[in-house]
Amino acid sequence: MEKISLTADDNSIVDFYILDQQKLFGITYLLVADSEEGDGEALILKDTAGPLDPESVYEVVEDEREIDAVLILFKDTLDELGILLEET
Repeated sequence: MEKISLTADDNSIVDFYILDQQKLFGITYLLVADSEEGDGEALILKDTAGPLDPESVYEVVEDEREIDAVLILFKDTLDELGILLEET
């Protein structure tokens, strides 16, 4: 499983494991987990870098409507991995 390291707001490094990657309207979304195995937290990250930016910039998707739309893309992966969604 591929690992991605991101810099948090407090400049600490946070590691995530990429479970799946999808595109919607040209925007890249990653389904990631904070643990390679076992119980962990899964998040959806969105690449917010512009098309001319040389590096990706990922942010956690927090908008409920955007999450609902993107979850459809990740449905098969979520089912295969047995990831349960937590209602907020």
